[in-house]
Amino acid sequence: MTCASCVARVEKKLNRLPGVEATVNLPLESARVTVDGPVDTDALVAAVRSAGYDATVVGARHAPATPPAPHEHHGSSAEFMHHEDMDPFEHALSGHAMAPGHDMDPDEDTSAPTDARGTELRRRLRVASVLTVPVLLLSMIPALQFTGWQWVVTALALPVVTWAAWPFHRAAFRAARHGASTMDTLVSIGIIAATGWSLWALLFGGAGELGLNMTPSLWPRAETGMEIPELYFEVAAVVTTFLLAGRYAEHRSRRRAGDALRTLLDLGAKDVALLVDGTEHRVPVDRLVVGDQFVVRPGEKVATDGVVVSGTSALDASLLTGEPVPVDVGPGDDVTGATINTSGALVVRATRVGADTRLAQIGRLVATAQTGKAPVQRLADRISAVFVPVVLVLALGTLTVWLLSGAGAQAAFTAAVAVLIIACPCALGLATPTALLVGTGRGAQRGILIKGPEILEQTRTIDTVVLDKTGTVTEGRMALVEVVGEAEVLRYAAAVEQLAEHPIGRAIAAAVVDPHESVGRTGADGVVIGADQVHDFRAEAGHGVSGVVRTAHSGVGLGRRVLVGKPAWLRDQGIDPTAFQDALEAAEADGATAVMVAWDGSPRGVLVLRDPVKPTSAQAIAELRALGLRPVLLTGDNAGAARAAAREVGISEDDVVAHVLPADKVAVVARLQADGARVAMVGDGVNDAAALATADLGLAMGTGTDVAIEASDITLVRGDLRSAGDAIRLSRRTLRVIKQNLFWAFAYNVAAIPLAALGLLNPMIAGAAMALSSVLVVGNSLRLRRFE
Repeated sequence: MTCASCVARVEKKLNRLPGVEATVNLPLESARVTVDGPVDTDALVAAVRSAGYDATVVGARHAPATPPAPHEHHGSSAEFMHHEDMDPFEHALSGHAMAPGHDMDPDEDTSAPTDARGTELRRRLRVASVLTVPVLLLSMIPALQFTGWQWVVTALALPVVTWAAWPFHRAAFRAARHGASTMDTLVSIGIIAATGWSLWALLFGGAGELGLNMTPSLWPRAETGMEIPELYFEVAAVVTTFLLAGRYAEHRSRRRAGDALRTLLDLGAKDVALLVDGTEHRVPVDRLVVGDQFVVRPGEKVATDGVVVSGTSALDASLLTGEPVPVDVGPGDDVTGATINTSGALVVRATRVGADTRLAQIGRLVATAQTGKAPVQRLADRISAVFVPVVLVLALGTLTVWLLSGAGAQAAFTAAVAVLIIACPCALGLATPTALLVGTGRGAQRGILIKGPEILEQTRTIDTVVLDKTGTVTEGRMALVEVVGEAEVLRYAAAVEQLAEHPIGRAIAAAVVDPHESVGRTGADGVVIGADQVHDFRAEAGHGVSGVVRTAHSGVGLGRRVLVGKPAWLRDQGIDPTAFQDALEAAEADGATAVMVAWDGSPRGVLVLRDPVKPTSAQAIAELRALGLRPVLLTGDNAGAARAAAREVGISEDDVVAHVLPADKVAVVARLQADGARVAMVGDGVNDAAALATADLGLAMGTGTDVAIEASDITLVRGDLRSAGDAIRLSRRTLRVIKQNLFWAFAYNVAAIPLAALGLLNPMIAGAAMALSSVLVVGNSLRLRRFE
C-alpha cells in the first residue's frame, strides 16, 4: 500500500461485508477489523484481494477482532496463517506485513517500513540516480550536447523509467485491473506520457536528427513556439528519481516513527531461570505459566509480572514507566515484567504471563490507538477516495483546453503531465498516521498510553479537570504528620501498634525506627536488647488498641499499659482527654485523623495523621492551570480533609466537592457537563470507573485498578499526576502536527495544480516538489520524538 487511495479502497471493500467495521492504517500496513457476529476470515481476505491487495490474518482476539495486514499481491501463492496466540498489533508494529515463512518478492511495494523493501528501494534509487544525472545535464545544458546526444539520453533514461519506476507501474496496473486508481496511477501515467511523447518526438517528430541542439525551459509556457517537439526524457527520469528518493526518505522516517514502539515491545526478557524443585533451569520466557517461580539476578530483566517470594532489591522501571527512581521491593511486593533488577537476587512467582502482562497490555493499547482514526483523518480519507479520478479529469481537461486555445501539442502535453505529477497527494495519506505513530510511541516511552486517535480531538476542547483525591492527588495511605505531647508518646504508641492490622496502626508503626533494633544485639532469648516488648495486646475494632510495654533485658521493672485510640474510647477507659482538647479540635477542623495516647491513667499526647499529598501534585495542578484547565477536587472524604489537600496543591475551595459517595461521582461529572463544561476526569479506583467513562476525557492512574484503566481514554503508567498535564500537552501537540500536515498536503496541491494547468510548472519540478511534500510531512511528524 502506498497512499490514501489504497487505504480508502481496502476500507471500502471490507466495510461492505455485513457486520464489519474496518480501519486501515497506512504506515503500519495493517487493518483493524471489528466483526459483529462470527468471524469469517476467508471473507475478509477475499475482500482485500478484490481491492487488488493480499492479506494475512495475523490474529483474532476473543473472536470479534481479526486484523488482516494488507500488502500488494505479487502473484505467488501466499501462505495464509491464523495465529491464535499472536497479538495482531504487536505483529503489525514489527513492520512486517508478511506471514512468517513467506518469501517477499523484491518488487513488492516499496513504501512500507520493512527492511527488505528499503533495501530494494535503495538499489533502484542508486541506479536511477547514476543514470539520471547525465540525462539531466545533457538535456538542460546545450554546451554539453554532442552529436547524437539525444540517443545517449534515450539509452540512459529507458532503464530509469522502466526498471527503476517499476513499483509505480506495477501498482498502477493492479489498481486498474480492479477498476480503481491510486497516487501511483498518476505517477505512472505521467512517466509513461513523458517517455511516450519523447520517443515519438525522437523517432517521428524530428528530434532525433544528428547535430540538433535543444534548450529546454523550466517554464514551459515560454516554449510554445518551438517547431521541433521537445524531449522529456529528463522529466521522466528526474520525476522517477525524485519520487524514489522521497519514498526512501519516507521509508526511513516511517521506520524511525515506529522505533519507540518496537523498543517498547522488545523490552521483555527472552529467557528465564526457572526454579524446579530448587534447581534452576534456563528456559525461553514463553514456557512460563502462572504459579512458576523464577530467579532474577542483579542486572537481569524480570521475566514476567509476579510477586516477590524472597529477596530484596530495587527495580529500575524507567524504560516502562519513564520514572527515573528505582523502586524498592521485597517479599509480597508486586513486580512488573521487563523491569530491571539493579541489586539483590529475587525469587519471583509468576502471576501473569504472555498476553496478560502489563507490557503486553501497553503494547496493545498503543497499537490500538495507532490503528484507529481521528475524525480529522476521516475527512482526508473521503477526499482521497475521489482525488485521483478528479485529477485525471483535470489533466485531460488541461490538455483539451490548451489544444482548443490554439497552443501547440507540446505545451498542452507539458501542462497536462505537470498536473498529473504535481497533484499526487501522497502526503495526504501520511499526514495523520505518521503523527499518530510518533506521538503515541513517544507517549508510551513517557508512560502515557493514549487509547485512540479520537482522544486527540477531545483534549482540544477540555476546560475542566476533575481530580479524585485519594490515590490521585494524595498518596492514598495514612501517614503520621504531627506528634503533640511527651517525648515518649510516639515510641510507646508505635510499639503497641506494631501488632495492629488497621491502616492507622500501620502508619504509626511505620513512623518510628527502634534505635535498639538497628544495633541488632540480641539476648539469649533472641529478643533485641533494649527493644520494646508488648504483652497482653488487645484491639477493639473501631476504637483503639492497648498493651503492656516493657523494655527487653532492662532488669526487673514494671511495664506500662499503653492505650492508643479515639478520645471517646479513652474516656470510657477512665481517662480524661481534656488536656489535649485544643489539639484534637484543631486536627478535626483540618480534616485530619487524631488518636490519643495514654499510660498510667493519664493522657500523654496526640498523634495526628492524614493522607499526605503527593510531592508532585502542586506542580501538576499548576501545569494543568497553565494549559487553561480549571481543577476540581472530588472526594468521599470529609470537607476538612478535602479543603486541606486543596490548599496544599493550589485548588480553590470553591472547586472542592467533598462527602461524595462512589455512586455519586458520575452525577458530579454530569452536573459540570450540564453547566457547559468539557470535563476530563483523573482517577484510579474501581469507584472512579463510571465517572471516567462519563467524562469527555478519562485519565486513569496506571497504579490504580484494571477496571479504572479499562474505562479511561488515557492511562498514566507512572501514577504521577504530572503525567496528566503531559498527556494533554502531548495529545494537543500531536493534533496540532496532524493539522499542520494536512494543511501543507492540501495547500500544496491547491496552490500547485493551477500553476501546472497554466503551463507555469515544469513536470520535473512538479515531481521534485511532490516527493518533497511527503518527506516534509513525515519529518514534521518526527518532531514529536523530542516531546518532553
